[in-house]
Amino acid sequence: MSIKIENKVALVTGANRGIGKQIVETFIEKGAKKVYLAVRNIASTKELEEEYGDKVETIQGDVSDDKSIINLAAKTTDVDIVVNNAGVGTPQSTIGKNSVEDFKNQLNVNAFGLLRVANAFANTLEKNKGAIVQLNSVASIKNFTPLSTYSASKAAAYSLTQGLRVELGAKGVQVLSVHPGPIDTDMSARAGFTEAFPTTVVSEGIVDALDKGDFHLFPDEMAKQFEAAYQSFSDNVVLAEAEE
Repeated sequence: MSIKIENKVALVTGANRGIGKQIVETFIEKGAKKVYLAVRNIASTKELEEEYGDKVETIQGDVSDDKSIINLAAKTTDVDIVVNNAGVGTPQSTIGKNSVEDFKNQLNVNAFGLLRVANAFANTLEKNKGAIVQLNSVASIKNFTPLSTYSASKAAAYSLTQGLRVELGAKGVQVLSVHPGPIDTDMSARAGFTEAFPTTVVSEGIVDALDKGDFHLFPDEMAKQFEAAYQSFSDNVVLAEAEE
């Protein structure tokens, strides 16, 4: 399966800044007909609205809230591509007095958020023969100790993404799992990364991966090192399992 962005309607969660904002901009540059900007604060997308006019539409959506995502899906039944970009990432080690509560919070957004989005949009994406894109991380396949709870939440999200590939793929829906390394965002800065890759490597990589029908995208130079080491396991276990 593959899907081109030209003349498609897309929806991006967490569209107001960072990678999400860049995905919106790249999708429009590559010919998307319309992009829904799904954000918690609808006042946060004024810059995008001023630049792109009727090619974008801001709509309230909070991936941590069941009702919000159900309402979001009900209002956007014309969507072809859903990009679940919204996420949280706070530095938290495995041992610490706040680790349990921090992990609960990150799971609620990063993993349960994906479940909410996938379930809410499943019928629409099946009907439209569309695609769902999940922003995971290289941390989904390796625990980075200073970001232990984040890594664990992204590992859960990656596992769920594999499940979606099997279940939604059988219904004609393309599923893409994106695994960036450190990207130049506020989240990376808070995590202490002094060197980071531009957001465009992710957004342009998504367009290319959707066109090729890929399941995995490791977009930046650091991520590609993970991809090279992970390739055999991916081919022989992750992807093979879906073909049994």
